[in-house]
Amino acid sequence: MRIRIVDAFTSRPFTGNPAGVCLLPAGPWPDDAWLGQLAAELNHPETAFALPLPAGAEADWEIRWFTPLVEADLCGHATLATVHTLRREGLLTGGPVRFLSRASGLLTAWAEEEKDGDEGDEGEITLDFPVAPTIEVPIPAGLADALGVRPEGTFRTGALGDLLAVLPDEATVRALRPDLAGIAALSLREELRGVIITAAAAAGYDFVSRFFAPARGIPEDPVTGSAHTALAPYWAARLGRPDALTGLQASGRPGRVKVALQGDRVLLTGRAVTVLEATLRVRPVLGEP
Repeated sequence: MRIRIVDAFTSRPFTGNPAGVCLLPAGPWPDDAWLGQLAAELNHPETAFALPLPAGAEADWEIRWFTPLVEADLCGHATLATVHTLRREGLLTGGPVRFLSRASGLLTAWAEEEKDGDEGDEGEITLDFPVAPTIEVPIPAGLADALGVRPEGTFRTGALGDLLAVLPDEATVRALRPDLAGIAALSLREELRGVIITAAAAAGYDFVSRFFAPARGIPEDPVTGSAHTALAPYWAARLGRPDALTGLQASGRPGRVKVALQGDRVLLTGRAVTVLEATLRVRPVLGEP
């Protein structure tokens, strides 16, 4: 099997969010422990494993995502990286590609045709994900201390499992140096996947964000597609623009995510670039049929 490292939500290598991508052969899934060990070995924020499904199934591929520590319920950047890989392997039929996920249902994606020439000129990829509605909640105890600033407001994101914290401005978001141990403790206490921070952008974008999930083995995620399923409805309501927003995740490896609401779904659009391809030399341990 081939292993790819793909930088997602960017067209330039060494920016955006790196993801491992492994296209599995048809058949049973490898053992969960083996999948987790391979993800830990790659040590990227997420590694996506895609298993082809037989003709007539409700989807084309089943997809699973693993951080270095745990299996994830949803991951945007690793899904985008998987679509990018399928496109480069000639495995897209020209229409949408359907992924079956265990916790987030059926996910659909489509890609522009790959252009000849410079890899940075590859077409955009769009993901169709479920919206994560935001519900305002009191600021949890310890959050202001962990962030080093008191948020203007905080919101739970339902099944996504994150806490969205709104900060005063873009400069505050960029300058933040949080206490990661404090965020990990708060995440475990509040049963959170992670903490999203956001503010209106000063110029060039509609909003900026960052994402911290130290309790899941991700101190700071460079560009978090799934977090934008909550950022999109929040900023669409606040700005009164549901169909054409652009967010910048202002990490040390920044990336851009275009978002558009369509009812209870959100479209996430970005680009990706392959930085490494390798051959896996370890035989998978198969799980239960």
